[in-house]
Formats: sequence, C-alpha cells, structure tokens
Amino acid sequence: MTSNFASAVGASLPHLRRYARALTGNQTAGDALAAQTLEALILDPSSSAEDMPPKVALFRAFHRVWTQAGTPLDEAQSHIEARAQGHMARLTPLTREALLLHAIEGFLPQDIGAIMSVTPETATDLIDTAIREMEESVAGRVMVIEDEAIIAMDISAVVREMGHRVTGVARTRTEAVRLARETTPDLILADIQLADNSSGIDAVNDILGEFQDLPVIFITAFPERLLTGARPEPAFLITKPYSEEQVRSAVSQAMFFASTETLAA
Repeated sequence: MTSNFASAVGASLPHLRRYARALTGNQTAGDALAAQTLEALILDPSSSAEDMPPKVALFRAFHRVWTQAGTPLDEAQSHIEARAQGHMARLTPLTREALLLHAIEGFLPQDIGAIMSVTPETATDLIDTAIREMEESVAGRVMVIEDEAIIAMDISAVVREMGHRVTGVARTRTEAVRLARETTPDLILADIQLADNSSGIDAVNDILGEFQDLPVIFITAFPERLLTGARPEPAFLITKPYSEEQVRSAVSQAMFFASTETLAA
C-alpha cells in the first residue's frame, strides 16, 4: 500500500464508518467491519486495485469483508431490533448496499458496480428495487427539527410524499422537546444548529432520554461535528446541501431498520 493510497484511505475512513453503521444498523458492528477492512488491506495490499480511485477500492474491500462474513447484522438486543432485522431479511439481496452507496455516499452506478462486482445497469436496478421495497414496508410519524423555514418545508414535503405524517417542525431545543412529548414521533430529522443558537444534538439527546428507541437522522452542513469517533454517533447523517433522493433514502433506511412498535408493519 503506497503512502498516497494510505492517505486517501484515511481521508475516506469517516465515510466508510458512516456507511458501515448504516448498513449494519449499529455503531459497534459497523466499526468492527470497518476495522476488519483496514486489516485486510494491510495484510493484502494487492487487494487495493491501482486502476480505481482509492475510495472506490476501500469500499470494494469492505464489500468483500461484508459478504465473506455473511452480511452480518448486530445481534438484536430487543424485540424492536429483532423486528427490524426481520424486515431486512425480506429485502432483495444486495439492494440495501447499492442504495446506501448511491444515495448516502454519492457513488455513481459505475462505481457501485466496481465495488459490488456487478454491472452499472445492475447497480441501478438494485437501487430502484431498494427504494420501492423500503418505502412500501413502513410508514409512521416524523418530527422535523430545523430553524430554516424553507428547508423545513422542503424536508416535510418529501416526507409526506413518501406516505409519512409530519407531526410538526421545531426551531429550538425547547420547542423540539415539547413537540416530541406532545406527538411521540417514530422518527426525527434534525439540524444541529438551531434558531436561538441552541443545539439540535442536545435537543435529540433530551428527547432520547425519554424515548430511547427513536431513530434519528441528522441533516447538517457540519458533518465533522458528528463523525468524531466518539460514542454515540448517528447511523444516518446527511450533509447539506442535500438532495431529495438522499432524504428519501435515509428516511426509508431509518424507518425500515429502526422501526418502533407504533409503526405499521
């Protein structure tokens, strides 16, 4: 492994960890697979192809580790997690990986093909299938924490078009906690910088103190504040400026994997 390749891999590692956590549904399991991928690259430098970008080569190595391990999910710790993993088992194989690689990590179909050893056309078909299957599986109540009115309206519109109900929009930490108590959402989408300079992270932590099983998606212009390696880290993180496809993918993923007892199966 050359020093240039190693530097490029290091720069892409936070993205791999984000992908691994979203894929497994758990920070510990995701980080363990990411570590195994780095070990595999160190033990077998030839596995990092010279004819592809380092980030693509890194994710291809991860895909090999993931598939060789039998695409493991973290052991279910509750009935909720077991139910979510039951949903996962019903997905068409490889679709979830393709969707995450494209919508969350920004890979094009040709890159996904190289990562997953399929054609670009097959990668596109896998993405389309994943979106359809996930959106048809689960619907629920979504709460938005966002201080910019236009962005809040845009996110809410996307969520409603997917068949979910928006319980409300909170602009501050205090509003967010109050809204969560009044509406008991199934999913939270949150910015981290709010109207009164309060923190969306603190708001989410307050809410999770009362509703521990809620899945959360952070939408932020400052992803480095959340991808620090500290625990806990979010499994679902979208960087502003975002696309509608990214929001739809993350909402489907979060609802699908971290379903709560109040969601319609």
